[in-house]
Amino acid sequence: MFVPTAIQQPTPQELQLTWSDDQTFTLTLQQLRDACPCANCKGETILGVYYPPVKLPMFTPGMYEIEAIEPVGNYAIQVRWRDGHHTGIYSWEQLRGLCEAPEAE
Repeated sequence: MFVPTAIQQPTPQELQLTWSDDQTFTLTLQQLRDACPCANCKGETILGVYYPPVKLPMFTPGMYEIEAIEPVGNYAIQVRWRDGHHTGIYSWEQLRGLCEAPEAE
């Protein structure tokens, strides 16, 4: 499993991740926020039953602006967005998948 060795924000709209295999990828903040894994954004599955998000996603000012990034153990980061959203925990596995997706650079 690859882990990030550096996470930087080269522009106000991008996040750059360098991985332990020396690959560097750039994600837009919109890609990152739209992939938020929290139950409010993606819904959740409990005992095999899927429960969709309570409300439909909608644009709010600051939703694509990072206020802070905090590590979660040795396996993830938690992003605090300027609109106050902060419940998504992005695992290294999820972030690498986003980086390797066709729409990532």
